[in-house]
Formats: sequence, structure tokens, C-alpha cells
Amino acid sequence: MNFHESESYLLSLGNEVAAMKLGLENIRTLLSELGAPQNEYLKVQVAGTNGKGSVCAFLGAICTKASINNGVFTSPHLVSVTERIRINGVDITEHEFAACASEVRDVSDRLLEQGLIEHRPTFFEQITAIALLAFARSGVELAILETGLGGRLDATTAAKAEIAAITQIDFDHQEYLGQTLTEIASEKAAIIHDGSSVVVGGQNHEAGSLVRKRLAQLGIEARLGDDVAVEFNGAGIRFETARDQYRVDRLGLAGGHQIENAKVAILLAETLQRHFPISRININDGLRDARHPGRLERQGRFLFDGAHNPAGAAALRTYLNEAAVGPLSMIFAAMREKDIATVAKYLFPKATNLILTSPDNPRAMPADELAEFAAGVSDELRVYATNSVRDAIEIAQKVTPGDGTILITGSLYLVGEAKKILNN
Repeated sequence: MNFHESESYLLSLGNEVAAMKLGLENIRTLLSELGAPQNEYLKVQVAGTNGKGSVCAFLGAICTKASINNGVFTSPHLVSVTERIRINGVDITEHEFAACASEVRDVSDRLLEQGLIEHRPTFFEQITAIALLAFARSGVELAILETGLGGRLDATTAAKAEIAAITQIDFDHQEYLGQTLTEIASEKAAIIHDGSSVVVGGQNHEAGSLVRKRLAQLGIEARLGDDVAVEFNGAGIRFETARDQYRVDRLGLAGGHQIENAKVAILLAETLQRHFPISRININDGLRDARHPGRLERQGRFLFDGAHNPAGAAALRTYLNEAAVGPLSMIFAAMREKDIATVAKYLFPKATNLILTSPDNPRAMPADELAEFAAGVSDELRVYATNSVRDAIEIAQKVTPGDGTILITGSLYLVGEAKKILNN
């Protein structure tokens, strides 16, 4: 398959969430038949509700600064599926992607024909296998893996990472992970196994109790983000751990919530110092230069942020309260299963103009249904609804004054579709 054929094939497997099948037997069999590429390098797996991708971005940047041959696997992508697989900070090429995708497809088909797997590997199972295979072929020394959903049954967990990190745990994907924070935390903490080195970011009491219980069961002493001291001064930000101090004039990722993610990345980098020569300067420079598209990302008058759950919306609201954004027009879309009411409560009052839309995704809620969540926000709020993202952008450009900001938020699928339109 060439790149476009491989991309079309993967999309034919169904939406990566709607068509997923949680479980590890398929992906384990697939990886074994591929020669167990995940065993050829050290691995860090990051799970949590919010901040996973940011921690991966910070840590990847630190490792690249330290000249560690590293691969980073994240999801979802915004514009091209190649964004999910980065080697030394650069997206995998379309040719490399297609070569690995072809091999994964061939092996998947053969296993299915031989009755060695129960179902054709899903989109996320195959894309995970493609990433792990690509990393092995590129000779990476370290792979940094963002968990897709949950942890216990997520395809990335089949790689059995030696180092595990848990970022903030909050409500999201309750239909798959459970209705309480304890249930959700149990799914995510399951990436920790006997022999893991572990870093845990700040947690609320309920989720933190479950994670501590998991650590105690395995006899593991984790390094905690809460133990990292932070000081803000005229020179920037100072982080102090039990081992060292780090200073940056600013973080590469915007928003006050990134302080917690930076703490986790610092502790992971210190954990990796047992395996690689990572200096204080490498850590400082990585924190400063990290990039994570679609998360408080500026592009001219546009601001992109995929705040798709209550915790993400709260972080975005705090940023909007503190940043100089001028009159705000908000283009908003959401998937049906999300807690739209809570997200809307955080975000809609910040807008002067609210443009509701629906990206090209079978899980997206139509714009007219989203309008129900805007009722009663403010008599001064001007609400528009269109199921065309292109039309939503045109409306926003017309109604936003020159000193204003157009915020595109609520779903990373919306952010990706909007970026495609704007960049083409």
C-alpha cells in the first residue's frame, strides 16, 4: 500500500473510539507475529485523563535535546495520521508509515485467516502496532507512549513499558471506564506492573487513594509531582526536586495547568537518567521548546484548544481569564458522549459570539442539538449554528472585530478539521 491507500484502509476499520474493542489478546498476538518490536527499546507509558499528550511532548523534547534517539506515540492526530508517530521530534514520513502499515495489515489478515485472533485488529490496535514497529525499524532507544483510553485494556499497555506515569485523573469516557473516579483511576493505574518505575502527578483524594493502593499492592515507591516545588519570579519559573533545580523563562506549552505536566516530565527525565545522560540544561531546554499542536496553540487570530472534558474546559477557562484575548468568538463542537453541559458551563459565558458546529465524525453532536446547551447563558450572547465547519469559520471571521480572538474548541476532531481548512 502507498500512504493514501494505507490511510484509507485504516479509516475503513471504523472510528477509533466507536469501533474499538478493549482488550490485549489481539494486540499481543499481533505484536508477537511482528517479532515483538516493543522489546527492542526502553518504554515510558503515560496514562491519565488530561495532560498525557503534554507530558509526552515535554519529555520528548527533553530527550531530543539530550540526543536520545526517541519515538513519541500520541493520539488523536489533527491533520495527518503521521502526526501520531514522531521520531526525534519529527513526524514519520508517509513512505515509512505506509511500509509499516502494509506489514501490519498483512500480518493482521494472516492471523485472522488462520483463526489465531478473534477479530480484525481495530484502527487503534493497528496504529499502535505501526508505531511500535516504526520505532524498532528506526533504531530508537526510547519510546514514549501516550495511552489511548483508560490503561488496563488499552493497546499501548501490551508494550509493557518499564516506566509508567499517571497524570491528573478526572471524569471522561465513563461509558468505558466506570462512573466513579475510583473506577476510572483503577483502569488507568493498571498500567503499573511489578517492576515498574512510576511517576504520579497531582491527584484529588479519591483517585489518589486508588493509585496509592495499587502502588502498595506492588510494593512500589513512586515519585510524586506534589513533591516538586515551584517558584515564580521575574526570571521565570524554578522547579526544585529532591535531586536538582531547573529554571525556564517560560514553558513551551501555554497555560497554568502545564506546570503540573512539567513536574511529571521532569521526574520522568530524572528517572531516565539511570539509562541515558540527561543534563539539567537538556531538561531546561526541553521544557522551554516543547510543542503540542491543538492545545492552546496560536495561529494568527485563531486559538486552538481541544478542551473536550470538564477538567480541560476548566483549564481553558482559567487561561481565558488570565490572557489578553480581546472580544472572543468561540467555535464549538463536541462528541455526543461527552459531558457537554459542564463544558458549556465553563466556556460559553466567556464568548461574545458562539458558533456551534459539527465536524465530520459519526460521534459528533449536530449543531442544533448543541444549541440547547447555550440557552440561558446570557441575553448578550449571539449564537449561530451550522453543521459545516467551513461555514462556522466564515461566520466567526465576519462577526469578530479586528482585536478579537477566534477560539476553536470542544473537540480535537473540530480542531483538526478547522486546521485543514485554514491551512489549505
